[in-house]
Amino acid sequence: MAAIYGVGDSTLRALGGEAAVRKLVDRFYDAMRRLPEAQRILALHPADLELSRDKLTTFLIGWMGGPSRYRERFGPIAIPAAHRHLPIGAEERDAWLLCMRTALDEMGVDAELKIYLLTQLRHPAEMCRTR
Repeated sequence: MAAIYGVGDSTLRALGGEAAVRKLVDRFYDAMRRLPEAQRILALHPADLELSRDKLTTFLIGWMGGPSRYRERFGPIAIPAAHRHLPIGAEERDAWLLCMRTALDEMGVDAELKIYLLTQLRHPAEMCRTR
């Protein structure tokens, strides 16, 4: 029987809960720091990645069906507006997705869940494009 994702908190539970999302985000930013393909997107971030980590973690928890805390902590989620000032094209989008794929691989996430997440995350990644 195939797993069901995207219904309620099924995606969050399949990944392993909020702690797993925090681990994913940590591995994501660790990958961004070390992968040559990600150096351009790393340069778009502040030197201290703590707030970036917190925002992405909070966003992903809600996006995966968990508690929606992003708005109360950071204001409305406006992906295009939040990235409008940054030079983000297809190469930067693909580098972001590579970092996420690397993080999922390092966590040993089930292949079916990984495919689902990367497919679904392509949409918000695309929404960040400004060029």
